[in-house]
Amino acid sequence: MKTASKPLINLLRGHPHPDLLPAVQFRKATEAAFANPSVLHQGLNYGPHQGYEPLRKQLARWLTQFYQPNDSIGPDRICISGGASQNLARILQVFSDPTFTNVWIVSPTYFLACRIFEDSGFHRLRAIPEDAEGLDIGVLQEELRKSDESLQYNENLKPTLKLSRPWKKIYRNLIYAVPTFSNPSSTTMSHQRRQQLVRVARDHDALIITDDVYDQLQWPVAQGSAYTSLEHAVVPRIVDVDRYFEGGSERNGADGFGNSVSNGSFSKIVGPGCRTGWIEGTEKFAAGLAQDGATQSGGAPSQLTATILAIFIESGNLQSHIFQTLQPAYAKRYRILISAIEKHLTPLGVTLPQSDRDVFGGYFTWLSLPRQLHGDQVAAQAKEEENLIVAQGSLFRVHGDSTVQDVEGNLRVSFSYEDEHLLTDGIERLGQVIHRMLQAQL
Repeated sequence: MKTASKPLINLLRGHPHPDLLPAVQFRKATEAAFANPSVLHQGLNYGPHQGYEPLRKQLARWLTQFYQPNDSIGPDRICISGGASQNLARILQVFSDPTFTNVWIVSPTYFLACRIFEDSGFHRLRAIPEDAEGLDIGVLQEELRKSDESLQYNENLKPTLKLSRPWKKIYRNLIYAVPTFSNPSSTTMSHQRRQQLVRVARDHDALIITDDVYDQLQWPVAQGSAYTSLEHAVVPRIVDVDRYFEGGSERNGADGFGNSVSNGSFSKIVGPGCRTGWIEGTEKFAAGLAQDGATQSGGAPSQLTATILAIFIESGNLQSHIFQTLQPAYAKRYRILISAIEKHLTPLGVTLPQSDRDVFGGYFTWLSLPRQLHGDQVAAQAKEEENLIVAQGSLFRVHGDSTVQDVEGNLRVSFSYEDEHLLTDGIERLGQVIHRMLQAQL
């Protein structure tokens, strides 16, 4: 079939639908910020290195309400960033050294993160597979053990590229994951696995970097649920586990930097054009991150936008947008997609991960194809025959790791961007492609 006869459907793009951007509410917050001379002057000037204090205070209050840790989150645990991607680069600048630090990345992974690690000098990234509970802790422990032995044998015992500074440390290992509603696999790491991961990180001088950018986009899975939104997190963040578990991140004998940092962003809950986010870690970690050279020179990133977002949160309009608009809208989209998958793909042998979960979230779901099919071929044929774009599993390999990564038989599909009726049409087209490919192999 000629692709020109059908309109393009893009189930790869991980963007918010334009109708879900809070343009009116954001304009009101902008007008309020610009109408206040004091706020506007601060917004147009260099920002304090750790970020605009009213935004850090509002974030601390809101994150405490959402995650409900044992103690309130203080603003000194937060550092404002230019978004999650920019912040990952800052963390690598300050807290790693490619001559000393090893990088371990969950596979399948958010593929664009690999480029950030590579730009920071890391050309050997190590893949750690997922199991039913998230990152496979057994594989990670064994690989860390072998790595430690190799480093001792080669006498690679200290960083040689980065200068020593009193306000930072260089970690021996970095572990990168999206533990909640993961991109791409859509899985959520169990609470027990998060505790195990923190324990392993402490044993091996590792920093766990978590992209927690989808946490607020969650909803009950059940079609007949009376709720279309959830106002509290269903599992503690790894940074919260590290804060309290077995003596906490600032326990006796610890250096105070902690072993986990949460990378947050307004891109998914306001709009990616904000280019504003935050990290949360120990106070020592947050203060150290603010000492990077670019921030010392130019001040905190996104200072003007930060003044608007502080008002947006303080007014309650951001929270209302998340709970009353985004969560119900994405829940509806997800249920449309799953209904189409059950009708058109499940009978063909396509399966989904963690099918027994009570809560789903994020932008994506991960499809496992029948064993005889390859994701690259299915994606190519879908584009050629049905004018349908889906993301092949091989796109989400960890770069530079030659070990087998079990992603070739998968596809990632997004339900965040296309119009609702096109989600059903797209899955139906995908089913037709898979059916034809299976028939051709008989």
